[in-house]
Amino acid sequence: MAIERALISVYDKTGVVEFARELAALGIEIVSTGGTARLLRESGIPVRDVAELTGWPEMLGGRVKTLHPKVHGGILFQRAKAEDRKEVAEHGIVPIDLVVVNLYPFSATAAKPGVTAGELIENIDIGGPAMVRSAAKNFQCVAVVTDAADYAAVATELRGKRELSLSTRLELARKAYARTARYDGEIATELERLAANGNVRIGALEKLPQRINVALERRQTMRYGENPHQQAALYIPAGRPAAGLAGAKQLQGKELSYNNLVDLDAAWNLVTEFGRPGVAIVKHNNPCGAAEQESLRDAYRKALACDPISAFGGVLAFNRALDAETSEEVAKLFVECIVAPGYEAAALQNLASKKNLRLLEMPREAAKGEFEEVELKRISGGVLVQEADRHELNEKELKVATDRAPTAAELRALLFGWKVCKHVKSNAIVFAREGQTVGVGAGQMSRVDSVKIAVIKAATAGLSLGGSVVASDAFFPFPDGVEEAGKAGATAVIQPGGSVRDADVIAAANKLGMAMVFSGVRHFRH
Repeated sequence: MAIERALISVYDKTGVVEFARELAALGIEIVSTGGTARLLRESGIPVRDVAELTGWPEMLGGRVKTLHPKVHGGILFQRAKAEDRKEVAEHGIVPIDLVVVNLYPFSATAAKPGVTAGELIENIDIGGPAMVRSAAKNFQCVAVVTDAADYAAVATELRGKRELSLSTRLELARKAYARTARYDGEIATELERLAANGNVRIGALEKLPQRINVALERRQTMRYGENPHQQAALYIPAGRPAAGLAGAKQLQGKELSYNNLVDLDAAWNLVTEFGRPGVAIVKHNNPCGAAEQESLRDAYRKALACDPISAFGGVLAFNRALDAETSEEVAKLFVECIVAPGYEAAALQNLASKKNLRLLEMPREAAKGEFEEVELKRISGGVLVQEADRHELNEKELKVATDRAPTAAELRALLFGWKVCKHVKSNAIVFAREGQTVGVGAGQMSRVDSVKIAVIKAATAGLSLGGSVVASDAFFPFPDGVEEAGKAGATAVIQPGGSVRDADVIAAANKLGMAMVFSGVRHFRH
């Protein structure tokens, strides 16, 4: 079915002149509105105004342009149906075979500082989504283009017989409905900012609104999920450039797996806590070593020293570009993946022989994605949503609970251990020195067991815990955890406090000569 007539009405005019010129060269009549018609006409492209087609002018300040039977009838009528052909002929309706529409920038308007309720409302597109939906519904007869990225492919296909295949029209219709669904979801969410109190006014959007509309599109398929019998894929917010780890560029190595991405995300989130050059080594979603030092190489060596056995086959995250010296050290260990904000040419060369090693480079300008402020977790029958844990401990908020206050060196080590502990699965225990983990106990049902595992890990790695400090993600319910840490050589503890047995725990620390500070903040990670 040849395309005879196209309706073009776009807010974003990127590439539209070139596309319309291609259509005109094929003998396709172009119908257009307002600013789009003016632009095309000024570019020397023949255009017929929609008002001429409908016999009605644009009305109500542009709110009504294309909401007319001669527009939607021309889009919706079924060409193969004799009754439809008879009706459109009786009413002087001409077919519209191609609809090229993009929508008012509602989300961009909503994001503007100081946006008013009036601006928000006037940027709700009505005619555009209506035409898109009509054309997408009638995809067996009509093609709809909502994305400028499709102009070139559509023009190429039209150059043959001035036709688009049914498969192309169907795919364009899928994209169109995905776009209008996302658009309506954005509007539904943003309208929660409006309040009616005599006049309509606009306020801040709640972090946990009444409705959350999540529109995702598949970016990459995985070989499988957590296990080979599970399918998996990576999805990103639809209509937005990939950001964060989802937008990282893979420079080398075999295909990423589901588990790779889970571990990489955990490692990256931890390493970005550090101000100095830092490294996080993660295995099964828990750090088995982390460090920050004056050089990246020293940080890597200290992170690896914490648990070199578990580091085998793990993932690494660096908060600085990976340099040649550090890469030489990394090359000695088998690792699955590395993520960093960049790589020196010599570092890439040093790692090039490891063909399966996946190297990812984080985007420089968009390190965080749309869902950074909230976390979603599926349960049977629903989804849990919470604010992301972005709490940063202020040293002044610490409360010394024991007779002895920590020394300056102990305090620096405690603050470092606290940053790491936040990223360890509960019950979480981290033994640390300044800028280095020396023992990690993760995910145990009993806190004292986490302490014991951390001690075992340090001993296996040949590390002394004498003079180390301990960070606990939640309070010690009994003195036994502190007693085990003290026996192992720890001299100071940071924990939230708040147990009914705090007095017993403090007494145990005092008896061992340990310093203990309360943070007042818990960092459970389930």
